[in-house]
Amino acid sequence: MKILVTGAAGFIGFHVALNLVQKGHEVLGLDNINGYYDTKLKFARLNLLGISQIDATPFNIVCSSQLHGGNFRFVRMDIENREKLPKLFRKEKFDIVCNLAAQAGVRYSLENPEVYVDSNVVGFLNILECCRHFKIKHLVYASSSSVYGLNKNIPFKIEDSVDKPISLYAATKKSNELMAHSYSNLFGIPTTGLRFFTVYGPWGRPDMALFLFTDAIAKNKPIKVFNNGQMARDFTYIEDIVEGVIRVIEGDLNERITTENLYKLYNIGNNKAVKLLDFIKEIESNLKKTAIKEMLPMQSGDVENTWANIDDLIKDYNYYPKTSVKIGVKNFVLWFKEYYKL
Repeated sequence: MKILVTGAAGFIGFHVALNLVQKGHEVLGLDNINGYYDTKLKFARLNLLGISQIDATPFNIVCSSQLHGGNFRFVRMDIENREKLPKLFRKEKFDIVCNLAAQAGVRYSLENPEVYVDSNVVGFLNILECCRHFKIKHLVYASSSSVYGLNKNIPFKIEDSVDKPISLYAATKKSNELMAHSYSNLFGIPTTGLRFFTVYGPWGRPDMALFLFTDAIAKNKPIKVFNNGQMARDFTYIEDIVEGVIRVIEGDLNERITTENLYKLYNIGNNKAVKLLDFIKEIESNLKKTAIKEMLPMQSGDVENTWANIDDLIKDYNYYPKTSVKIGVKNFVLWFKEYYKL
């Protein structure tokens, strides 16, 4: 299949694009390589896909991989560009779109709300319009566990109310789900939203807890532990996430089309809540150092616990996450040491 993967220089997008190419699909990766975090990391991910920084730097020019040839190509582009994105769709004739491009981060949305609306709302609308006009067979897109907001039911189920987001980031992700529902209903586009739960692993984002904690502990600096450590997360290893995403991309849509069940949502997580302090202990064990903990109150936009009920994804796609936090953190720390030459 010919697949557009947006956010291809990002953490999840990079891993998804690489795995799709390795499975024989033709992939075009798209990313605007913004400066939300160190662009060197984004260019390094692209380099593993065979795209040099020189080739990836100009906007709106498609370049081919030096490793995978025509099976992977890349274009630097903003998804909210209403002129360039439709031209790309018209020329490339994609079968499937996997939209992983978004302005990420809960806390950053408190400081820069406009960026979230531009990318996550305007950009997603542009994606939907292109899917509508260029007959895309299936849109798979990233949502987030943050949509559950103040929901108290544990584990989180798709059927739970998500009407009380506590961050703008969460509100934009909920808007994506509502917009996808309307386009599935109005224009017959199969759409599948995946609510990701705290993804971690090699090549992860520097603003995520695992990266921040590992970096600080390695440098003997204090780590900020919010809610005095009384938090738990459904930490999900990147390989498990990628397997789930690709199962959805490659899945048979015939039954959904014939039953007019075009709009679907799934939780994709590890199906297990891990205490934050236990997560930190695994980092300490792998670095052979003890963290200096600065205990702080809960931050605005944060929730105390997350835990995914993934029964629907198991039933429909036979998805079973396999990686324990013990193994996942070990793999991340090994990558971190190698990447930063510690």
